[in-house]
Amino acid sequence: MAKCHRNNVESLVLDHQSSTRTENVGGHSRKWNSFSSSSFRRLVFDAVSCGGTRYHCNDRDFEITSTETISAQKKPKETQPEQKERPLKSQPKVNRKSEKLSDLLNLTETEIDVETKKKEEGLEELKRVVMELQVEDLPKREIAATNVRLLAKDDLEVRGTLAMLGAIPPLVGMLDLENVNAQVAALYALLNLGIGNDVNKAAIVKAGAVHKMLKLNESPTALNSSVSEAIVANFLGLSALDLNKPIIGSSGAIQFLARTLQNLDNRSSPQAVEDALRALYNLSIFPINISFILETNLVLFLMKTMGDMEVSERILSILSNLVSTSEGRKAISAVPDAFPILVDALNWTDSPGCQEKATYILMVMAHKAYGDRQAMIEAGVVSSLLELTLLGTTLAQKRASRILELLRVDKGKQVSESYGGNLSANVSAPICGSSSMNSNGGAKECLEDEDMMSAEKKAVKQLVQQSLQNNMRRIVRRANLPQDFNPSDHFKSLTTSSTSKSLPF
Repeated sequence: MAKCHRNNVESLVLDHQSSTRTENVGGHSRKWNSFSSSSFRRLVFDAVSCGGTRYHCNDRDFEITSTETISAQKKPKETQPEQKERPLKSQPKVNRKSEKLSDLLNLTETEIDVETKKKEEGLEELKRVVMELQVEDLPKREIAATNVRLLAKDDLEVRGTLAMLGAIPPLVGMLDLENVNAQVAALYALLNLGIGNDVNKAAIVKAGAVHKMLKLNESPTALNSSVSEAIVANFLGLSALDLNKPIIGSSGAIQFLARTLQNLDNRSSPQAVEDALRALYNLSIFPINISFILETNLVLFLMKTMGDMEVSERILSILSNLVSTSEGRKAISAVPDAFPILVDALNWTDSPGCQEKATYILMVMAHKAYGDRQAMIEAGVVSSLLELTLLGTTLAQKRASRILELLRVDKGKQVSESYGGNLSANVSAPICGSSSMNSNGGAKECLEDEDMMSAEKKAVKQLVQQSLQNNMRRIVRRANLPQDFNPSDHFKSLTTSSTSKSLPF
């Protein structure tokens, strides 16, 4: 509209100029005869109201403003194609991402479906195996028991599933069969079902498997070593549960394991030896079962078998549990040469575990009975204990030091008892060789003191000297010194005049 009004004003000026020129040419003095006053007022009013005078006076400004307006109107038109092109360029990327996401979702769904299908197939297979355990056809039941053994061998979840499906009762029932292969298959299937699953172990014992196994051992099939080894392995697995320990111990299984150990030379493998010892160790943890173990005369057999390094640590573990009761300590000390055997175990430097367990047994027995302490001293325990305090493990060193302290207390009591009521007089008497006494008198008193020494004190003194010398020989041997090495005169004088105070208690 401003343009239109500007044209009107321009026409007004042009008309005014043309009319003026015409009048000048004609010589007339009359002006503005080309339009009326009303028309002029209307044109001026329209021009002022629409801003025509501003655009007319500032024509340059109008041109700049109009140019900027035009350029501003053109810019969006130029950017519009770019904005329209960008979605076109990013649209394929979005499509690709959506395609990848859909592929991943499809792949995940496929994997889930495959896994679910496998689980369903596995469950159906387990159900089928459990159903076959209950059929009357013996070969099928034997095959089913073998399948249970294989399926439960390495999978903990399968063991629980088979037990929930009811596999344990028919397997326990198969122990009543007279077929050796079926019995062995059922025994090993039960063994695998109980591995790492305490619920299954309790369920097997609750189903009566322990009594059936012992009954099976009394049957003619017990002559088969494979049956016996399978029963031993089951007792080992079932005895690991504390709830089963009193049930198995009171059922007669300890007697069976003891007989199996004593007859292993002719019938069983080294694995059966290991399993039987470990089963006895599990059962001996429960204090009530110790009385059943002592009834079997097993302690004597275990002490005689101590020379075998392969089983000695297991035997010492069982004895460590037995020594916790007074009956067990009496049974061990009643075995001939029990303490020499245990002292010999202290010198097994190649087996630190045996040294630690042997020192534990000796420590408990030395703490409880004076007679056992004397038997240890007679067996030469002091020198071995001294060596352990220097060269043993940390635990063996602590236990050896404790035993030496107990022996030292006994020796102090012996000395005080040997002097009796004259102890105060001896304490107040002057020291031998004092300057207040002549040499003859001092020698007489020293001889009297020597005569007053009891035979036990002399024996202890001699034992201490011997232990120090033996300990020195061992240290020399370990230091790889020459075999003809002789201690110095100074050391000999120390050993001959040494007392209990020189011992590293």
